[in-house]
Amino acid sequence: MTATAARTKHIPGESGLWVFLFGDMIMFSVFFGFVAVLHGRHPAMFRASQQALHPGLGLLNTLLLLTASALVVRGLRHLRTGRPARTLPWALLCALGFAAIKGSEYALVIRAGHTPSSNDFFMYYFVFTGIHLAHLTIGLGALTVLVVLSRRPSLGPGKLLLAEGAAAYWHMVDLLWLLLFPLFYLVA
Repeated sequence: MTATAARTKHIPGESGLWVFLFGDMIMFSVFFGFVAVLHGRHPAMFRASQQALHPGLGLLNTLLLLTASALVVRGLRHLRTGRPARTLPWALLCALGFAAIKGSEYALVIRAGHTPSSNDFFMYYFVFTGIHLAHLTIGLGALTVLVVLSRRPSLGPGKLLLAEGAAAYWHMVDLLWLLLFPLFYLVA
């Protein structure tokens, strides 16, 4: 078997992680279904409630997560080839920025008088973006692992699997936000 053929068959990270990631995405798909049904049943309430959100902050958070993911891709590529992965601390900084902005937005929305008990839109908004924020917090741990691994001169196969798993988890966090953002902020 050639090196190219072996590379094309490689699945990044541990296979058990992929079971977890796909299960998590299925769970979020059910959540997205709940929100779609809510929107279909109460379009006026949905549109009125959206007005209390801050789409500029949501867009900024989207850009931070996309930037972090691009930095993780580049960093993982460097880890695989034994080169310094200097982009990974920047990815961690982008993730911390997301968390700070999301916390600020929560404060703005709550100060405006909207809480999870205000209506179904805000209940779903706070619950689902809160669950995403919890995933992002775990992702901060994954990014920290990547930063620590990036300081080693080279990675053995086990550490490389760990790095790939951390990167895969981070990309799931990113993907979930790419679905949550339009669902809550843009769909009219």
